[in-house]
Amino acid sequence: MFMHRLPIILLLLLPFVLSSCEQQQQGTLLHNVKGYSLLDDELHEFDAIAFQDDEILATGSSDQLLEEFSGFETVDGEGNTLLPGLIDAHVHVMGLGYQELEVDVSGLESMEATLEKIGEYADANPDLEWIRGRGWNQVLWEENEFPTAADLDEVVSDRPVWLTRVDGHAGWANTRAMEIANISRDTPDVQGGRIIRNSRGDATGIFIDATMNNISSNIPERTDEEQRTALSLALDSMAEHGLTSVHDARTDKETWEMYKRFADRGDLKTRIYAMIAGTGEQFDQLSENGPVDQYADHKLALRSVKISADGALGSRGAAMIEEYSDDPENTGLLFFDQDELNAMLLKGATNGYQMNIHAIGDAANRQVLDGFEYVEQQLGDQSALRHRIEHAQIVAPEDIPRFVDLDLIASMQPTHATSDMNMAEDRVGSERIEGAYAWQTFLDQGTVIAAGSDFPVEDVNPFYGLYSAVTRKDHDGMPPGGWYSEQAMSRIEALRAFTIDAAYAAHQEEVLGTLEPGKKADFILVDKNFFEVDASEIWQTDVLQTWMGGNKVYDRSSQE
Repeated sequence: MFMHRLPIILLLLLPFVLSSCEQQQQGTLLHNVKGYSLLDDELHEFDAIAFQDDEILATGSSDQLLEEFSGFETVDGEGNTLLPGLIDAHVHVMGLGYQELEVDVSGLESMEATLEKIGEYADANPDLEWIRGRGWNQVLWEENEFPTAADLDEVVSDRPVWLTRVDGHAGWANTRAMEIANISRDTPDVQGGRIIRNSRGDATGIFIDATMNNISSNIPERTDEEQRTALSLALDSMAEHGLTSVHDARTDKETWEMYKRFADRGDLKTRIYAMIAGTGEQFDQLSENGPVDQYADHKLALRSVKISADGALGSRGAAMIEEYSDDPENTGLLFFDQDELNAMLLKGATNGYQMNIHAIGDAANRQVLDGFEYVEQQLGDQSALRHRIEHAQIVAPEDIPRFVDLDLIASMQPTHATSDMNMAEDRVGSERIEGAYAWQTFLDQGTVIAAGSDFPVEDVNPFYGLYSAVTRKDHDGMPPGGWYSEQAMSRIEALRAFTIDAAYAAHQEEVLGTLEPGKKADFILVDKNFFEVDASEIWQTDVLQTWMGGNKVYDRSSQE
């Protein structure tokens, strides 16, 4: 009886077997494109790409691949340019999302316009307990001076207001916010922070770096819904701008768990390489089981630590060896002494974590270099961990070769140079500027540069960074010859810094960063040919489609 039933069972199973086989064999062939990828240090060109599930099978000519993969679904790229998915090596994912939920005053070129926008936001949100936002930049204003609490009081006095500066290293409070925080003449400065005071010793409303906690610690925690909404908004924005992977600078346990939930549901549109926020309590909790090399098929990783050694140049908190050229007696702020920094570096490295240290001023960069040298002496060869200095913005020329000696990656943000060129030389003078934003100097000595934006400090659009890297000009084409143009990157160097070298800086070069068989199918279609368009137009490039892991996560045509 069993023998007679077997054919019937097979017949019943056959549709499922065939369906399974078709699903496994079905792939996608995207053809009629101008494709580019870096392979073995050379620029590889192609006009078709074949992929199955999330893996690239081949790139080559349309005729060849249409024949080789004749059973695949075909997609016509309509002659548009195809590039590897771009990787931003230094971002603040949740900051990008919160920027969408709060008042954003970035780019406003007067205090009057800034205050007007804050007042309009407060009027439109009468139920908010606190008015929060970010993006102000006094350097863009005619006054070119820090604002005060009294300025904010003119537009909002009944509720506390707290806005962080564009660089995230200074905050601006109104009087009500300072009253809630019990700020007085007796409120002390702390290591790594400074309260700006008037001639009478009263706080003016500006808090630099570590003193920002005096105000921010009084703000209610964001709700779970706000956090989920912010992440969703950030993911949408990153996909829209062609970012298929980002390195999130300072991730806490709560945020990491939310990232995992999004990954488990298939809701991540961008891969996230997360850096643990410091080596304190967050590190102790998140490192219990050691580094997470990858999670959810390389959608997440947690194998690095972010520490900040100093502040920022715009707020004069970047730690300098000599005093600021435009602020005598001020040398900025070191957040830790050498022994404290050494101990944190040693703790992270001992546990197998890549250490990514924010250093902007030349004193901070020297302190961090000394710290990595100490770790090398204590633990031996550290090259496998690929430690990084984040920003490496102003480095004493004699310290630059130490990046090679210590095998460090320079994680740099090209748009910082073009955003800062209106004040950087005023801050540090004509001699120290020689070691500032020195991309070509680093490249010439063989240092890997992982490029990023530091959004929301800068715009999320990576083509702004590619443009700055190549031209060292603002969007108006100024200055005509480029700002210290000898430090500009070639187009190949710029693309490398935003793709394969950024992947290398996350230990992910075997799966991301180039378009070749076996790697993840992360790529973008754009409306301008990066290698042929006039350099002045690079920043105007629009992303038409973003594909992450073989799935189309953004399509401009569906948004129009």
